[in-house]
Amino acid sequence: MKNNVLKIGVFTALSLSSLSSHAQKEYPEPEKMRPGMSEFWLPQPAIITPGDICTNSAPSDAIVLFDGKDLSAWESVKTKGAAEWIVNDDRTFTVNKKHGDIQTKQEFESFQLHIEWRVPANITGTSQARGNSGVFLEGQYEVQILDNYQNETYSNGQAGSIYKQARPLVNAMRKPGEWNVYDIIYTAPVFKEDGVYRTPPSVTVIHNGIVVQNHTTILGTTEYIGFPRVEKHGPGPIILQSHGDPSEPISFRNIWIREL
Repeated sequence: MKNNVLKIGVFTALSLSSLSSHAQKEYPEPEKMRPGMSEFWLPQPAIITPGDICTNSAPSDAIVLFDGKDLSAWESVKTKGAAEWIVNDDRTFTVNKKHGDIQTKQEFESFQLHIEWRVPANITGTSQARGNSGVFLEGQYEVQILDNYQNETYSNGQAGSIYKQARPLVNAMRKPGEWNVYDIIYTAPVFKEDGVYRTPPSVTVIHNGIVVQNHTTILGTTEYIGFPRVEKHGPGPIILQSHGDPSEPISFRNIWIREL
């Protein structure tokens, strides 16, 4: 027993001696931070020319989808032929309900989309039967277009909603006859091999300068009947909807997109 006590006493003395030597030894202080240590210069962002703030024209790196002249960037969803909507003299175009939806000839993944739309001043109808259309992202996911100026409907189906999924944060509609603006920032999904989302699609929608969807997760396809479905897909077109409601058709202008 005495031997064990002696051993413990020797071990304790050695440990204290070791700690004492480390406490007395001096080590270098961390190098003092300088501003340049957290700065990097390369790569530099690409330089682009912004659009004219007065005319809301496209930035220099955008793909112009409608410049006021023709619908050459678009095609019929049904026939894949010409987009037979009505191009007007005032650099706008109007839905032609007889010819169905139109879509861009080019396909996209993640993007920034700018699109302006107007409900006619003489619009009639109520709820969903009043200026109904939509913008489909990658041909799959609908951001609703509808006249919700003093016109109530189900909240996840009004203007600025992700149709039947996410209601807009606020109702930012301008009255019929005035132009509405959507700026849409969309992140495409990434899929696993089995077809489910690794990362789901998400979208931010700014309606007339007001955020109505803030990095909203899209749950799947935007169904009229039923719930969202997850369907594996690649790049897709922008689709503009020709809705079957009986109200007067809406018009569009100044459409451009920037790939992200």
